[in-house]
Amino acid sequence: MTGAGAEALAQALCDHGASLFRRGLTGGSSGNISARLADGRFLVSPTGLSLGAMTPADLAMLAPDGSHLAGRKPSKEWPLHAAFYATRPQTGAVVHLHSTHATAWSLMEGLDPGNVLPPITPYAIMRLGKVALLPFFVPGDPAMGEAVRALNGRHAAVLLANHGPVVAAPTLDAAVDGMEEFEETARLLVLTQGQPRRLLTEAEVAALVARYDVEWD
Repeated sequence: MTGAGAEALAQALCDHGASLFRRGLTGGSSGNISARLADGRFLVSPTGLSLGAMTPADLAMLAPDGSHLAGRKPSKEWPLHAAFYATRPQTGAVVHLHSTHATAWSLMEGLDPGNVLPPITPYAIMRLGKVALLPFFVPGDPAMGEAVRALNGRHAAVLLANHGPVVAAPTLDAAVDGMEEFEETARLLVLTQGQPRRLLTEAEVAALVARYDVEWD
């Protein structure tokens, strides 16, 4: 790890990973997280290691072209992250978890593939925009990345069917905040499943989109 910027970002990745693990948002060695340095290199959580146990020395350092430079072997789902970096140039970090309620929501039938989270609160709209549903892939299948690339950068977050959520954002803090909002929204949806809900109206959603400059195409 070279450079103060790389060292600070590496520590931040580990701190966020530990926080997500302690709060039960990721268990065992599941989930992966990455961030892009100012010079285009990437720091990626390693395969087979709990996000709660990472140290900066454990992180994989990848070149801008994805080749391995240092550290442990990167997560097998790196192609999923790489697809967001390639199609959304503003992306500075990507978080993928198997958090309980978002994963439970990924099992539901009848989800809108263009926007899987019904508008129940303002915050998922503000932080995630429309969340696309992707089909099931075997974990680590490069086809996951190909499916993200096929979205042509239109979505900052996706839900992998029978698998879990993925969030991309300009900063690491924003990606983690977005993931936490994703999980909380899914929790509310699961808790109210089968009950009459008051959804935000089209006008209310439009007001949020306009006020907070949300991507909503």
